[in-house]
Amino acid sequence: MKKDSKIYIAGHLGMVGSAIKRNLENKGFTNFVTRTKNELDLLNENDVADFFRVEKPEYVVLAAAKVGGIIANYTYRAQFIYENLQIQNHVIHQSYLNGVKKLLFLGSSCIYPRDAAQPMSEDALLTGVLESTNEPYAIAKIAGIKMCEAYHSQYGCNFISIMPTNLYGQNDNYDLEKSHVLPALIRKMTLGKLLTENDEAGLRTDLTKHPIEGVDGTFSMDVILNILRKYGISSENGKVSITLWGTGSPMREFLHVDDMADASVYLLLNYDAPDSIPSHVNAGCGEDQTIKEISEIVRKAVGYKGEIRWDTTKPDGTPRKLLDVSKLMGLGWKPSISIDEGIKRVVSNY
Repeated sequence: MKKDSKIYIAGHLGMVGSAIKRNLENKGFTNFVTRTKNELDLLNENDVADFFRVEKPEYVVLAAAKVGGIIANYTYRAQFIYENLQIQNHVIHQSYLNGVKKLLFLGSSCIYPRDAAQPMSEDALLTGVLESTNEPYAIAKIAGIKMCEAYHSQYGCNFISIMPTNLYGQNDNYDLEKSHVLPALIRKMTLGKLLTENDEAGLRTDLTKHPIEGVDGTFSMDVILNILRKYGISSENGKVSITLWGTGSPMREFLHVDDMADASVYLLLNYDAPDSIPSHVNAGCGEDQTIKEISEIVRKAVGYKGEIRWDTTKPDGTPRKLLDVSKLMGLGWKPSISIDEGIKRVVSNY
């Protein structure tokens, strides 16, 4: 890649896409083409075809996707498989038709079987049953990997895939209905801390920035407290508690999005589509903690002193998700941001 190569980042306003753009800019790349969702509907095949025909990007980063946490994945199953398949099909196919030199497809660690041996290597793909709560999303991402491999096999396209572990960082989604576990923890504990301190102004500011089901800071405190209670953030008899899903026992690995972006750019610059399968590359830090342990790291960073309750009637999801990152590290890349430092950064920014 040259510093002035034309790079299209699909999803450039999202957490991962924006981080990749920052990383490329910091490395001296200058020629970006971007479109917001309103400017280009990736679900519309004709619009995507017109965009590629006019802009002719040389490199493509496919970071656009419909994403969410366990609640969103479980609730919007049809949307998750349909929208992600459509986005991938359109961008990957048009990249082939318009001679894109290299495409990087971003997937997810949920592609691996629920009971895959830990840590999960790239070879574990398609060796068992998927976790039911996010199966539609996982199937879509598996299709993206296989599409990249098929286009390389049939047409010689240099299309590669990276599969990140759980990500967090700048521009994360703090919608309590749709967010992933770590931003949800950060927001719940922040709101719990504000409740503990009887900080009405702080609560209103938070809801103004991130409304919950349309409830923002202009609503009455009764309405605000009711919506917080619905999402497990409550104050009873002067005692504040937050309720989290499951038992807290599942093991999860987290990678700061700036590390993920650095790994992605590293592959763009140093890794070409191989003839062998699997071709995708895992991206993670190689270490995991229980959700309970993560919640305590967040509690300390936020300064929340209330109670944490666990709703064991809700699903835990996959028992453990630790990636084998030996392939990526063998290529010469390693992460640089620890989980404690990363959470401190995110909490401070939030």
